[in-house]
Amino acid sequence: MKRFVVPVLLALSVFGAACTSPPSSSATVSPSASPTPFDAAQQASFPTASPIPGAVGSVVGVVKQVMPAVVNVVSTTTTGTGEGTGFVVRSDGVIVTNFHVVEGATKVTVLTSADKPVRYDARFIGGDATADVAVLKIDASNLATVPMGDSARLQLGQPVVAIGYALGLQGGPSVTAGVVSSLTRKLTVPDPRCTVCSKGQRVYGNVVQTDAAINPGNSGGPLVNLVGQVVGINTAGVSASNAENVGFAIQIDAAKPIVFQAAEHPQAPVAFLGVGGVDASNPQIQFELNPSTTRGVAVVSVAPGGPADKAGIKVGDIIVAFDGKPTSSWDALGNAIRAHRPGDRVDVTILQRSNGWARRTATVTLGTNPVPQT
Repeated sequence: MKRFVVPVLLALSVFGAACTSPPSSSATVSPSASPTPFDAAQQASFPTASPIPGAVGSVVGVVKQVMPAVVNVVSTTTTGTGEGTGFVVRSDGVIVTNFHVVEGATKVTVLTSADKPVRYDARFIGGDATADVAVLKIDASNLATVPMGDSARLQLGQPVVAIGYALGLQGGPSVTAGVVSSLTRKLTVPDPRCTVCSKGQRVYGNVVQTDAAINPGNSGGPLVNLVGQVVGINTAGVSASNAENVGFAIQIDAAKPIVFQAAEHPQAPVAFLGVGGVDASNPQIQFELNPSTTRGVAVVSVAPGGPADKAGIKVGDIIVAFDGKPTSSWDALGNAIRAHRPGDRVDVTILQRSNGWARRTATVTLGTNPVPQT
């Protein structure tokens, strides 16, 4: 997706590099704040931050060492798909990316960077929407990993390498190299889909500026130093029509507490019906659909291939009962879904319009919500 970003005090047009096509309870650490302290026990299960053998001082060496840990993150929403990047930080499938890469997704797929990519279903286990950090988990083991370094030690002019799926081009990740241009930039990014961001804007504080090219599709990928450690999470770049060689990355030190917390205490799987809805009493619903009730939930979107879709629930249906209990509103339906577990079979009673409104019951096997709403 392309998002326009306005740096504070800078007259530049900046785009978020999340995805290559538009798609339609979090930690509270923000990159603009001092990182929350974490203890050695939380860090013990992650790769050491010691220099990677064979990666010291060489871009080619760094790429050979880091590339196997870089993954393509594909998000499916009710309106399409988008692509971003992520990187594996623990061999059992813990992956870091940008929150806006998976925001609003009904399905998240991760593909490895191997010549013959391996495909995994992923789910969100923690993160911070305002900090634009998401931590995903896939069911895998013995994966290649990349260590998280120390962004506090970065210096102006220090060489860095950005790796990611720029522009969604075929043939695997792209590699760009540059230097650290600044350590204290502040950006304000419009994102109306971010439900916890003030006035629909996400603020990045003290991000790393680099002249390594960062393009749409790079978001969530690693910015690494020449000893093979991640020092930033690539997140935004500047349109070439306005400026050249200006890209931004979240400092890894700000993301570490979020990552460690999510890995140590992952959010439990949340049941998933796969619909978007509004109260049936909504005046627009009453005007457009003229349903035979004002109680219930009007379905306004259905996740492709999701549980509701498989059960034959369609846009325009009115959900009036869930698991045998009347459903009066969208909030009530959400609470009822979350009271169940993925894999539960429930009866969903709906009104469908066909020469009038007909009542029927669909049996739905609830799935796992890949990215629960914040």
